[in-house]
Amino acid sequence: MSTVDVRERPDASRRRVARAASRRRLSALGRAELLLLGRNRGAVLTALLVPLALPFSVRPVIDQPGLKAQDLNVGTLMLTAATGFSFLFAVYTSLVSAYVARREELVLKRLRSGEAADAEILAGTALPALCLGLAQALVLSVGCAVLLDAGAPEAPYLTLLGLLLGLLLSAALAALTSAVTRTTESAQVTALPLVFVSMLGSGIAVPVDILPERVARVCEFLPLSPAVRLVRAGWTGELGAGQATGTVLTALAWTLVAVFAVRRWFRWEPRR
Repeated sequence: MSTVDVRERPDASRRRVARAASRRRLSALGRAELLLLGRNRGAVLTALLVPLALPFSVRPVIDQPGLKAQDLNVGTLMLTAATGFSFLFAVYTSLVSAYVARREELVLKRLRSGEAADAEILAGTALPALCLGLAQALVLSVGCAVLLDAGAPEAPYLTLLGLLLGLLLSAALAALTSAVTRTTESAQVTALPLVFVSMLGSGIAVPVDILPERVARVCEFLPLSPAVRLVRAGWTGELGAGQATGTVLTALAWTLVAVFAVRRWFRWEPRR
């Protein structure tokens, strides 16, 4: 028994040291990326103001008689829209620009030649945007609950799960989109297809309740639709156990596909 303990202690110690070193590298990368983000005023304004302002632009859609007849809570719809905009603008579009800029400036290449693993580099770059997106979503949730009478969430664990899955998938999709983006100037263009499709079909700018039934069923399988649906269901309690499980599995499937695609096609060196 004592022999087993002696053999296990060095391995456990090495794992603790490795985890501590990984946390230090992630923290250092996150701080550096936060400083770089702070110097880019355009990116900061986009990440901060757009998710806060755009939900109010969809108010005319939400106020349609058809939605009022369905007795849908305006606060819940606004909260869902705000969270979706945080996914798209605070995380996705800002990270597409960040990954492309760091690649073209050879920052990613230099980092890759050091001790940091590929996953640590990508995660460290995404960390400030993910924290910003999470903070925005939480603040907007409280604001909608208090100011727009959204009420308390009936299944808060679904909302939290939707937030986490949406943030992770948005970051992975940003890394994947950066692979087909040549310059930082073109980043806003290459990000537009996913932004438009998600706004129109994932229940962000256009509530799924006003879409034709067949269209709504197809839109359920868009990348961000499961996360947005979970966020809304956490407040309304509209998903049963089976439906919630299927929605979570769809979100996880999209996340795994996106991570695999990033591992396969992400570009670490400038495009020529």
